[in-house]
Amino acid sequence: MEFETEIIAEKPSVKNPVLITSFPGIGLVGTIATAYFINELKLENLGILDSKLLPPIASLYEGVVLPPIRIYESKELNFLLIHSDIPIMPQIAYGISKVIVKWAREVEARRVYSLAGIATFEDKKRVFGAVTQKELINEIKDHVEIFRSGTISGIAGSILNECVATKFPGIALLGETPGFNPDPRAAAKVIDAMNKIFGWKISIDKLLQEEYKDN
Repeated sequence: MEFETEIIAEKPSVKNPVLITSFPGIGLVGTIATAYFINELKLENLGILDSKLLPPIASLYEGVVLPPIRIYESKELNFLLIHSDIPIMPQIAYGISKVIVKWAREVEARRVYSLAGIATFEDKKRVFGAVTQKELINEIKDHVEIFRSGTISGIAGSILNECVATKFPGIALLGETPGFNPDPRAAAKVIDAMNKIFGWKISIDKLLQEEYKDN
């Protein structure tokens, strides 16, 4: 339920930011991408998304306990980020999505970007995009392939549904991957697409090297 879920965070210093969200899913595409942002950009932790509906799990990083769903800020690139180490069960996705989009309004975010993976048989490492308002297509059409028909499952889809319901601008970027194994290269392609959309210059070399080592 919504009332059992809340965002506990400091007030962001960025103005009219983009809010980026990712939760574990196919290929861990979004999760790998946002973890890369956190580490490479040395993002500042602002707080957490807390819920009685989440499993009783604490993540660890170099011996330090981290709550499983955390919120970060990039002052340099003017974005906020919600990163989750745990998958979200369908039963609670609706309530969490409502809290996220509500918070996006409170911090005066201009867009919600939901990062996830999409499984295909071709595995060309394309990035597909979908939007909640037709006019948003112009922002991404030159940099990704428009996902014209199909479904977006999990909390990524739930967040977009909530954006539609509340008339909040939402965009999904879906990295193409062949299956459920972690796919750093697909995550790198999503970051590369965001570089083009926003004019960022985030290097993806380390992700590509990780993909090479895994093979």
